[in-house]
Amino acid sequence: MNGLHELTKAWLEKAEHDLGTAKIIFLHLPDYHDTIAFHCQQAVEKYIKAILVYRQIAFQRSHDLIYLLDLLSSVTVINNEQYKKAAFINGFGVQFRYPNKIVMLSSDDIQHAIDISNEFRKFAHNQTGIPVFDDVN
Repeated sequence: MNGLHELTKAWLEKAEHDLGTAKIIFLHLPDYHDTIAFHCQQAVEKYIKAILVYRQIAFQRSHDLIYLLDLLSSVTVINNEQYKKAAFINGFGVQFRYPNKIVMLSSDDIQHAIDISNEFRKFAHNQTGIPVFDDVN
């Protein structure tokens, strides 16, 4: 395997860890909305970055999912639904990391964030051709 494949796989693995963490926390500590939302945003960010690495598209250090999708749109179709879903969780990477921000999310919002993360997971694996890792229930 070449270095590009290994780096892509490393990004995907880190994304899997974030999504797995979100799912496990939701299962065992469902009221930890801020932490679950953060890990969902991080998973989507890393899935997108894995595709960018795979496609050899340079990106600046950023948590902005819209910026990352804009870069990716130069080589693949990003539909409006993907942009809308990314926009929904875009702020979770920064918004919830500090105690001075109070943002209320419902359990439905959290489930939606997990669903979005799963969709970007499938998208990343379809774009890279790297097999899906074992799923966390």
